[in-house]
Amino acid sequence: MLDAFAKVVSQADTRGEYLSENQVNALIAFVKDGNKRVDVVNRLSSNSSAIVTDAARSLFSEQPVLVAPGGNAYTNRRAAACLRDLEIILRYVTYATFTGDASILDDRALNGLRETYVALGVPGASVAAGILKLKDASLALAADPNGITRGDCSSLLAEVASYFDRSAAAVS
Repeated sequence: MLDAFAKVVSQADTRGEYLSENQVNALIAFVKDGNKRVDVVNRLSSNSSAIVTDAARSLFSEQPVLVAPGGNAYTNRRAAACLRDLEIILRYVTYATFTGDASILDDRALNGLRETYVALGVPGASVAAGILKLKDASLALAADPNGITRGDCSSLLAEVASYFDRSAAAVS
């Protein structure tokens, strides 16, 4: 995993070039938005249980076959595994948000996940729907201006949304 700074420097080094003005300006913008980034990560982390529980509750109400006898989330053990997986995705989305880099999400959570679900008979489309519910709940919390550093957060919220979209696409 590379943070935003190491990634830019590594790319320039590979090309044998100095950092461009655009690259330096992008890193300056990243630093300026640092407090907002930390605020969003703190908000998602401190509300993670509620986000996951609400996403699962919404998913199960829309897809009751999952918790019906024979469903993939039928029995407390299987439902708990579903909640655990959603929590892991949310946690890695917060890591990616904090660093401004999706590689930790890809490397530690998403690579091979679809294949694992296929092997276990877990419906990827349902997992993807659950992840999109995490996204909706997370963005609603992150977009609330109370307790967040003032300023335009649209770019940061779009970044957070992209991590959830990436996760949903990886499992479906």
